Amino acid sequence: MAAPALADTPSEPPKYEPREHYTKYEYRIPVRDGSKLFTAVYVPKDQTRRYPLLMTRTPYGCGPYGVEGDGVRHIAPNDDFLKAGYIFVCQDVRGRFMSEGTFVEMTPHRPVKKLPTDTDESSDTHDSVQWLIDHVPGNNGRVGLWGISYPGFYTSASIIDSHPAIKAASPQAPVTDLYMGDDSFHGGAFMLAANFGFYTSFKPQLTPVKPPKRWPEFDYGTADGYEFFLQFSNLDAMAARLAQDGKPNHYFDDQLGHDSYDAFWKTRAITPHLKNIHAAVLTVGGWFDAEDLAGPLATFRAIAKQSPATDNRLVMGPWVHGGWIGAPGRSLGRVQFHQPTAEQFQKEVLLPFFEQYLRDAPDPKAPKIARATVFETGTNIWRHYDAWPPREAQARRLYFAAGGRLSFTPLDAAEPAFDTWTSDPAKPVPFVGYTTQGVPQEYMVGDQRFASTRPDVLTYRSDVLEEDVTLAGPITARLFASTSGTDADWVVKLIDVYPSDLEEEEGAAPKKRQPRSEDAEAPDAPLAGYQQLVRGDPLRGRFRKGFEAAEAMVPGQVEELRVELQDINHSFRRGHRIMVQVQSSWFPLIDRNPQSFVPLRSAKAEDFQAATQKLYHGKGQASGLDVKVLAPH
Repeated sequence: MAAPALADTPSEPPKYEPREHYTKYEYRIPVRDGSKLFTAVYVPKDQTRRYPLLMTRTPYGCGPYGVEGDGVRHIAPNDDFLKAGYIFVCQDVRGRFMSEGTFVEMTPHRPVKKLPTDTDESSDTHDSVQWLIDHVPGNNGRVGLWGISYPGFYTSASIIDSHPAIKAASPQAPVTDLYMGDDSFHGGAFMLAANFGFYTSFKPQLTPVKPPKRWPEFDYGTADGYEFFLQFSNLDAMAARLAQDGKPNHYFDDQLGHDSYDAFWKTRAITPHLKNIHAAVLTVGGWFDAEDLAGPLATFRAIAKQSPATDNRLVMGPWVHGGWIGAPGRSLGRVQFHQPTAEQFQKEVLLPFFEQYLRDAPDPKAPKIARATVFETGTNIWRHYDAWPPREAQARRLYFAAGGRLSFTPLDAAEPAFDTWTSDPAKPVPFVGYTTQGVPQEYMVGDQRFASTRPDVLTYRSDVLEEDVTLAGPITARLFASTSGTDADWVVKLIDVYPSDLEEEEGAAPKKRQPRSEDAEAPDAPLAGYQQLVRGDPLRGRFRKGFEAAEAMVPGQVEELRVELQDINHSFRRGHRIMVQVQSSWFPLIDRNPQSFVPLRSAKAEDFQAATQKLYHGKGQASGLDVKVLAPH
């Protein structure tokens, strides 16, 4: 038999090769104090039209270095941007890799600049943008900024009193206020595992310097992070473990030396300075971002309040840190979203946003982007609102009650009642139910059944829901609590409990739940009984009256504590239950609290003491969660 003709064989479209379409240039751009900032620029070879500049500023390096290097795919959001045609720019920020100057974490913003030495990220970007417009041929005089995580911070900082050529900016998962619910501290508790892991590789460096061909790996000596961190006597001992050649990593030490919200953190918070912003802003975040969930929400709110004339928009999807770039976004762990959410965002929101503001003649048929484009988990539906939280969301409270009950209706208790547990720092509650070395991204939707069975975790759950309950917006836990110690952590977790085939509802005989039509793509069986973490956060008791100063708790004294949890947009489906867990450790996600009022970083072995915790509910002490509830769509 004759072989079929080649024309009869279907073929894949040719792969897009950036080298065929872009030429790389490297510059050292002088800024006002004389420092030179390394900048890689990729220019379209087709010079028959003018192109906007799309710029990323990063402390992680703009490699590969050398004019023959092909790194444009690392700095373009996706191939659609490459095909659309932009001049792509990547700049090493001051004091990192090939840029001169001194690097400072979260560069403090200088509102007043009188001398050439009064520099910050806004001024460095302003000077760089002017140089690029003057020296890079073929640009149309319009500049867009974007970046994820630390580069997201540089995007936010660069648009304050910005160069007039900057027309659009997208800070994505931006580091915003390291202490206030961001990378370093949550509720005054140190985010131990994530920060230790980050600073094993992020270290002070002399510049200019190229990155090593291969980064050395830190030797934990075990795959079990719980075991690794538990072996250290205190945080100072961990800092010593990070030291290299006898030199401490002062970035990590800075975290430990400032465990309250002092001037060190306040000067590095960018939110108070998000004013006088003339560029359109599209802030992006992920509901399951274990690093920078707080940043996007704080950025969006700060701009709305302080720069109300700014075209200010928010996107929150079902993503981990940066999960909207380079991944389909169909699932996280065992939780399915049943659609390519990242691709949808890139094509329907991100590219149209920059095209609208950076082209000389934007497409009049481009899709309109809502003020708030948010993914509703549970139902797995994109929602579009004219405000965030949605204006129609109603304030409600979920009350704790005896017998581990949870209800929107306060249960009448004639006398104050409480639940109690013993918290032992020698046996802290783990944050996942399996062995892991770092912070796995899926922990944000992880199964909490391992914690429900522990005697040092209180569990409250609702009756089986007869209709969907959708929560949209911030959550605050109000706890009436006491401890036998002089300090304690109060960790609150909101959980979605999936139906179980063995569950008896309202005393009826066990029955198999029939899947709804919208569940056909994902049968319930693989997740039967799953307890999905929706949101969780701690409060360190010593900061219950404010994060600027620590104050010992009084043993046995009942106090009202407010634990701020980050926003959610989640629908608890009919047939599910709502669960809340309260505990006093979450290790090694956060550091261990000795439960005695001592300096945390240098706590001694005898300072770590077991304590009896009490959580009150009943008359005059109605512990619960303040939430915002949406009426059924």
